[in-house]
Amino acid sequence: MKNQITPSMTDGYDHYQNALAERVNGILKQEFILHRCKTFEDLAKLFNEAINAYNTMRPHIALAMQTPECVHQKASG
Repeated sequence: MKNQITPSMTDGYDHYQNALAERVNGILKQEFILHRCKTFEDLAKLFNEAINAYNTMRPHIALAMQTPECVHQKASG
């Protein structure tokens, strides 16, 4: 590719994985990134805070109202 851009956000161009990634991106944009940042550094900081909140504080219906971090710890422990 001319600009070395990979068209998928998944490991094997699986459209089901891509749909999940787009859903997570939509949640991050709608629930956490509520204002425009003036610099890339501000955006990166806000994005990292949003991902942390998504994984550690936001309960998920698909996870029986647990956080991803909680489910991951139970599976790893």
